Amino acid sequence: MFLRVVTLTALLFAPLYQQAPAKAKSDAPAALPDARDIINKHIKAVGGRDAILARKSMHGTGTLSVPASGMSGTVEVFGAAPNLQTIKISMTGVGEITEGFDGRHGWSVNPMTGPTLKVGKELDQAKLDADFYADLRDPKTYPTVKTLEKVTFDGRPCYKVSLTRVDGSEDIDYYDVATGLRAGSENTRETPMGVISQTSVETNYKKFGKLLQPTQMSMKAMGVEQQITLNTLEFDNVDPTVFEPPAAIKALIK
Repeated sequence: MFLRVVTLTALLFAPLYQQAPAKAKSDAPAALPDARDIINKHIKAVGGRDAILARKSMHGTGTLSVPASGMSGTVEVFGAAPNLQTIKISMTGVGEITEGFDGRHGWSVNPMTGPTLKVGKELDQAKLDADFYADLRDPKTYPTVKTLEKVTFDGRPCYKVSLTRVDGSEDIDYYDVATGLRAGSENTRETPMGVISQTSVETNYKKFGKLLQPTQMSMKAMGVEQQITLNTLEFDNVDPTVFEPPAAIKALIK
């Protein structure tokens, strides 16, 4: 939840450095479980569908770093059902970055580009990435899911699952064979820098209330690795006004 919505914001730093992305290695062919069964096992492992749906908003804080550059900072995320989000990042050497989706408008403000509204595919993807119940991998969002193979991902046996969105584009999830928990994902998104692919690894699941949440994420895009650590997470205590776009964005909305 927390880590999903900050993932694509970290792509801001992707053009700065180069290093090789991690690859998943295929194991020998074997009988594969149904993709929905794999997803449902993850849902059960994190606390269950009822526990996920019982939450209506969240507020998380953590740290974000780019090891190759020595850059680091703080990240704060607000989310609410069905698809509201606000992300605030403060990075040494970069400044303050904010990004959000208010149910209609996707937007960002950062020192490199100033205030911008998301349009077209970027706006559609902002809505997708703001899905508060993303762990459920709703069939309305992903009408086609398929187990592709059993692979070694991040040194762990995992099932590689293809998720096709309603627009025909594809996301990839990896689920740990032993625990059922999602181990990571591969996503392709439209950005101001063009189409960017990203691989993320999710680890160190901890319990917050009734739900398990990964507290460490490593992300690689365009050869850059970013690391996020979740420090705090609370539910159902968010002021709705945090999802309002800032004045600079409101001035762009017609």
